[in-house]
Amino acid sequence: MVDTTAVTVLGLGNMGAALADAFLAAGHSTTVWNRTADKADPLVGKGARRAATVEEAVRASPVVVVCLLDYDAVHEVLDPVGGALRGRAVFNLTNGTPRQARDTAGWAGKLGCEYVDGGIMAVPQIIGSESAFVLYSGPGKAAFEAGRELLEVLGSARFVGDDAGLASLLDLALNGAMYGLLGGAMHAIAVVGTEGVKAQDFSAELLVPYLTSMTGIIPHFARQIDTGEYQVDVVAALGMQQVGYRNIRRASLDQGISTDLLDPMQSLMDRRVADGFADDDFSAVAEVLKNSGT
Repeated sequence: MVDTTAVTVLGLGNMGAALADAFLAAGHSTTVWNRTADKADPLVGKGARRAATVEEAVRASPVVVVCLLDYDAVHEVLDPVGGALRGRAVFNLTNGTPRQARDTAGWAGKLGCEYVDGGIMAVPQIIGSESAFVLYSGPGKAAFEAGRELLEVLGSARFVGDDAGLASLLDLALNGAMYGLLGGAMHAIAVVGTEGVKAQDFSAELLVPYLTSMTGIIPHFARQIDTGEYQVDVVAALGMQQVGYRNIRRASLDQGISTDLLDPMQSLMDRRVADGFADDDFSAVAEVLKNSGT
């Protein structure tokens, strides 16, 4: 079993520094490396060991956690020291695409290291708290299990499958949903702001409570999508919602607010209704999304 008491963190941006700080706070021997060496100063002050080179950092610990800007940076940093990775567990928490994760897993396999890709579902400020969780996937499940106690220091550690691209796929899907929610919220705040409604008051008193209650409908829509039964237990017919949505757009324009965030949804509704599915529930727009690439 891999000894997981010692860990190396490569990359000390806001997120990488938060990861290293969490390991230190939990009492783990932590080696750090960053291109700009002085970024490690606060961590060294807390007991971290600063490595002068990437190879020195990699060889310092049986577990290497990578958190760099992108996958190009990952390969730029690790390709020259590939031999040093042999026999080590590599947890790559760099944000990227499923294809990049799978390609990197193949590269790592040829080097003889145990590779797990990951998606961090947290901002740096909550790393190490109960609110944070990290998704992991890849061929190195044994390394994940051996290092679970170490990884749990960062947040709830969830292994989602042997496909190295799955954690990335789930990460990006979840963040896509988040940005959709935040985009809608920004649009709503802009609209009411045209009449002098303060963003903080509107958010606290109406917007957040309303959006929180509306998330309860997602499991119902998910069942419709899984079964393909979009006309069973319909909450509101799409044909009716299509008309109501036009009113949201029209009111926004009347208030001088762009509908750039709203227009794609209107298009999806219009297309589904035009295809003869006016009696479907809102969840049926998923079918239009699936067909958009064909």
